[in-house]
Amino acid sequence: MRMRKKKHGAERINACSDIIIQNTTINTDNVNKIFGCDATRPLWLEIGCGKGGFVSALAARHPDVNIIALERIADVAMLAMEKCKAAELPNVRFIVGDVSKLWDIFENGTIDRIYLNFSDPWPKAGHAKRRLTHRRFLEQYRRILKPDGAIFFKTDNRGLFDFSLEEFRDCGFRLENLTYDLHASEWAEDNIMTEYEKNFSEKGFSINRVEAWLDAEK
Repeated sequence: MRMRKKKHGAERINACSDIIIQNTTINTDNVNKIFGCDATRPLWLEIGCGKGGFVSALAARHPDVNIIALERIADVAMLAMEKCKAAELPNVRFIVGDVSKLWDIFENGTIDRIYLNFSDPWPKAGHAKRRLTHRRFLEQYRRILKPDGAIFFKTDNRGLFDFSLEEFRDCGFRLENLTYDLHASEWAEDNIMTEYEKNFSEKGFSINRVEAWLDAEK
């Protein structure tokens, strides 16, 4: 279902312009300037932040980490930005655009951690290359991640999860802290739920979760 166009969307997005990254290449040398901080901090990236429930909670929990959130749909990104501004979170910035935009923005070895939360499963076999855990994306993530970087992945779709585990392994990622039922696992206490996750877990869906760490030797 498509979201209805928000009233005064352009004005509301413009009011958040100070936390939107535009026409800027991001590297380890200019991150401090982008975030207006003095000390070098880890840089995390959420791909597909939705309405911002996850990224706002993550930023509040980790004030010593800089976080960039990507969202393709401008009206959805606007809600996330407004949420972060209302919470006065200085460590979050946004990119509005498709995931393919990232490859031109981030220089090699810039990001410490990538979050992929409930990405579109693209269930048809012919659409496998569109999955954000397909190897064509994983090779790009490898490039922009630091040598000891990681991807934190959650999904309610078991087919996508199994596919992703194989792709991670084939692309040289080391899998850790894997569970097929996150909310009944040892990692449940520290888990931050997305809006989607809360809705589907209340309906009885199990949540799959894994950390895919770079293996510098490969």
